[in-house]
Amino acid sequence: MTHTASILFSLSIALLSGLLLSRLAKKIQLPAVTAYLISGVLIGPYLLGAFNIPGIGITTHQIESFGIISDLALGFIAFAMGNEFRLSQLKEIGKQATIIGIAQAIFTTIVVDVVLILLHLAIPEKFPISAAILLGSVATATAPAATLMVIKQYKAKGPVTDVLLPVVAIDDAVGLVVFAISFGIARALNIGEVSILSIILEPILEVVLSLGLGFIMGLLFTLCEKYFHSRSKRMAVSVTFVMLTVAFSSLKFNIGPVHIAFSSLLACMMLGTVFCNFCDVSEELMHRADRWTTPILILFFVISGAELELSVMMDKAVILVGIVYIISRSLGKYFGAGISARATKCDENIVKYLGITLLPQAGVALGMAIKAMELGPDGAIVRNITLFAVLIYEIIGPYLTKVALTKAGDIQAEGRKSFRGEHPSLMHLLHK
Repeated sequence: MTHTASILFSLSIALLSGLLLSRLAKKIQLPAVTAYLISGVLIGPYLLGAFNIPGIGITTHQIESFGIISDLALGFIAFAMGNEFRLSQLKEIGKQATIIGIAQAIFTTIVVDVVLILLHLAIPEKFPISAAILLGSVATATAPAATLMVIKQYKAKGPVTDVLLPVVAIDDAVGLVVFAISFGIARALNIGEVSILSIILEPILEVVLSLGLGFIMGLLFTLCEKYFHSRSKRMAVSVTFVMLTVAFSSLKFNIGPVHIAFSSLLACMMLGTVFCNFCDVSEELMHRADRWTTPILILFFVISGAELELSVMMDKAVILVGIVYIISRSLGKYFGAGISARATKCDENIVKYLGITLLPQAGVALGMAIKAMELGPDGAIVRNITLFAVLIYEIIGPYLTKVALTKAGDIQAEGRKSFRGEHPSLMHLLHK
């Protein structure tokens, strides 16, 4: 079997396994995204992929070659989240979402840092203080992908959902800055050298330049869209500009001693924000782009499931610190969101349930963990604990998000539906 055929077989199996398992998930009332992640584990390198049979399962080598799918999927997810920043909506919830997004992220960092530093004092030989500090900043990150997929699948709508997506977007922006500062402190503790550039300037530049890139691309997108009138070509333009923004976001270079990098999440989010506020037909185009990207998003979650490293479950120290991290982060998110929501006079359902919807953690946290590897052995500890937490959060997080939104009244009970006889699409399959 040729390399191309092997890749196509693996992608086909990944897509089909995710779809089939989502049918079972619906029977037991689990979100489809949970089914996609579990199917990824089943066909991944620790189970079916371990047999290394061409076209059956996903091997570690193939996961590395699928990176472009994950990058593209995250770009479309961020683009869709940008649609939540319409000025008409932000006039009502913008101030509340901003305060909650910043406050709960910082509150979570403080809670996790305090708890893990105390754990370091108890077992200093197994758990270094630099790892404790870094994990406190990793705790800020929330997985926008899982959250958005649950909202789409169940067509969630209401006060909690309206605040949730802007909070997640702000949360990840704050997380990038907090992580960069914590990384600088951790590196200083390791090598005894403090760099103001890496602690303050570079993270601020990454956020500002990413938003600036997204703003420019959004203006160009809006201008370009006017030259096309058919729906299919307008959708093609949408896909083109998301891909372009992801591509530009991957650029990294140095200007003197300053390292310049971009966040594709922030850039694509700003792309969607500018487009939805400047283009009259943006809502229709966003909906059409959703249909086109559905198979890519399913593949993204299946591949994410295959990437989960089950080997970390064999290390007792990782499990101990991981459990403490998960508990302290969950408490930080829940009470941080609840306290800040109450302080901004939000609806009582937002106070009670928003924190639960912020528990899923994946892509952004894993990116932080990879960066932490630059610290050597201490960074490896951060990576393993983050992998353990992501494994737990990604399996139970979407379900908890569904439960919270249901209790808040944002998800209504579904009747039995069939799309046979209509015009079926993969979006319908996703909603099933």
